Amino acid sequence: MSDTRNFDDLVAVMAALRNPDGGCPWDLEQDFKSIAPYTIEEAYEVADAIDREDFHDLREELGDLLLQPVYHAQMAAEAGHFTINDVIGDITEKMITRHPHVFGDGEAQNPDDVDKIWDERKKAEQSKKTGNTPESALDGVTKGLPALLRALKLQKKAAKVGFEWPKVDFVLDKLEEELTELREAVQKGTIKDKSDELGDVLFVVANLARMLNINPETALRDCNNKFERRFKGVERILKQKSIDIETASLEDMEAAWNEEKRKERA
Repeated sequence: MSDTRNFDDLVAVMAALRNPDGGCPWDLEQDFKSIAPYTIEEAYEVADAIDREDFHDLREELGDLLLQPVYHAQMAAEAGHFTINDVIGDITEKMITRHPHVFGDGEAQNPDDVDKIWDERKKAEQSKKTGNTPESALDGVTKGLPALLRALKLQKKAAKVGFEWPKVDFVLDKLEEELTELREAVQKGTIKDKSDELGDVLFVVANLARMLNINPETALRDCNNKFERRFKGVERILKQKSIDIETASLEDMEAAWNEEKRKERA
């Protein structure tokens, strides 16, 4: 790949793709809503490349992700809303403003200090933008986040004002309580009862992850990868034994699963 191109070249390419006179028919049909799913998808592909520690893929995926704000900004410019330079200028000013300990006379001795400064500056910015102070300590958590991550952010905000269990054991007790309620709902509850109780369990699990300083999204993604790896191992073991996965018994699959687990731990 060429190393001679720069950011301005990318902006120019995007403008050409969106040019009604000779541009790309597909790109010309797109709008903010149709492109938004690609923006989310590209972010996940960056995370996947990082998980795999594949820096060749990471370079490529970061390029795909970089295209997304350029794409959105081009459409915004066409509508007279803002340009990519406005976007860059805004984020640059935001980063300077929220880091007075680097670009000003503020002080921060540790990450917790930085987090506090960030929250204070963010609240001030929101108040200036809306003209009102936040009505709730939970304001600012977008509903568009994946549910697990949104739960984590809501819990973090609640904890900052003292709504927090004093230690992990209390969360584990709450988890056991919620599991008991889920068992009861499974036995005699409605679909809504089961959904409500399962939601409570997942919410408490997210809180447990937060108190253990573990990102639940990362933990679940790692578990997904582990399951995929082990299940493919089960398929491979069964194939070696001339057993078709689609007709294999549960006992055969469990035996292959345990064999695969032993191989990983060896």
